[in-house]
Amino acid sequence: MTADLPAVAGVTTTKIIEARELSLSFGSTPALRGASLTVRQGEIVAVMGPSGSGKSTLLHCLAGILVPDQGEVWYGGQRLDALSDDRRSALRRDKFGFVFQSGQLVPELTAEENVALPLLLSGTRRVPATTAARKWFGTLGLDGLEGRRSGELSGGQAQRVALARGLVANPEVLFADEPTGSLDSMSGELVMDLLTAAVREQGTTVVLVTHDARVAAYADREVIVRDGKVTTLTGATP
Repeated sequence: MTADLPAVAGVTTTKIIEARELSLSFGSTPALRGASLTVRQGEIVAVMGPSGSGKSTLLHCLAGILVPDQGEVWYGGQRLDALSDDRRSALRRDKFGFVFQSGQLVPELTAEENVALPLLLSGTRRVPATTAARKWFGTLGLDGLEGRRSGELSGGQAQRVALARGLVANPEVLFADEPTGSLDSMSGELVMDLLTAAVREQGTTVVLVTHDARVAAYADREVIVRDGKVTTLTGATP
């Protein structure tokens, strides 16, 4: 599979994530059945497939949230699925960023505090953490919303705050699970425009789960998951 990956401008040939023959079942229900995927450093990969195909489960295995029953997940030269829970948690905190469909903002915190949260959890002091968080509000068109809580934000604004939170620590890999799934088409396009611009500038690798072909078109490459296997590789042009 890896030898056939197409050349993409701005994407290195270095493999940053590699999943090898992953199988995972929830009770008697198989979610992954020998899924394999390689992601290169700096690449944006869209993971597509019908509901229940295993695409979110694959993303969670790549991020070390779930451990496969069989197979291997490699990240940066180390076997991720063989690490302890604590080491996987530390890796997610220090190297990975996350954006989910609902944003999952902490309602008790202001927008600025939500964005600063990954830095605070990694030990950054409050003043430099909030200073770094504040810089993203201008970048993502959120000026003036720093003090608002999630209930005071529109869906598009909340998702942009979630995007800022996912990127504030300059992660090596951003995992995005249906990041525009709860948005209208205009808000979704804005979020994807901002996401792709930000990750290109930072050189961040992105694994993006979506069911929307318009969202997948922002990726360098699409993979199709059916019945728990990666079955198709295609090019994608924004």
